[in-house]
Amino acid sequence: MARWTFNEAHTAAEFCVRHMMITFVRGTFKNLSGTLEFDPDHPEAGWVEVSIDASTLWSGEPERDEHLRSEDFLDVAGHPRIVFRSTSVTPVARDEYRVTGDLSIRGVTRPVTLDVSYVGQCRSPFDDTRAGFVATTRINRHDFGVSWNADLRDAGFVVGDDVLITIDLEAERPDDTPAA
Repeated sequence: MARWTFNEAHTAAEFCVRHMMITFVRGTFKNLSGTLEFDPDHPEAGWVEVSIDASTLWSGEPERDEHLRSEDFLDVAGHPRIVFRSTSVTPVARDEYRVTGDLSIRGVTRPVTLDVSYVGQCRSPFDDTRAGFVATTRINRHDFGVSWNADLRDAGFVVGDDVLITIDLEAERPDDTPAA
């Protein structure tokens, strides 16, 4: 089974959460690092580990970003990394998998399942082979101790409970590695 490393320049995580009950706020994290073992003929034998530098959070609004990095939300000073380690890979369709594992945010670890699509692979002009994946999951932020909120005047809350997470991953391995 081939071992792949993340191409950090072409890998990112996005979050999306309801804001004031009427719209959604999106943001991204860069500086994802990780390793995976993957063979499209035997995906169930694979695994992945992802580490996200939480300080790279960007939502387009500097004041909001600082608040999201604070103890009210991610507490980046105390917990600088968000980590996912898979425990199983289950094929569900051609090039579609359910990857179950442990997600750690703010020092709290909970099991989550990612819906993963294998986009394909190609030889790059840089003496390596690249593979692409898209993973999505939905978590309840309160499960990880991310519980700050404020009431709205009319009813409801400023921040929704559910957070949709999408990871776009480009992985690489040297061309001298046996092909998957």
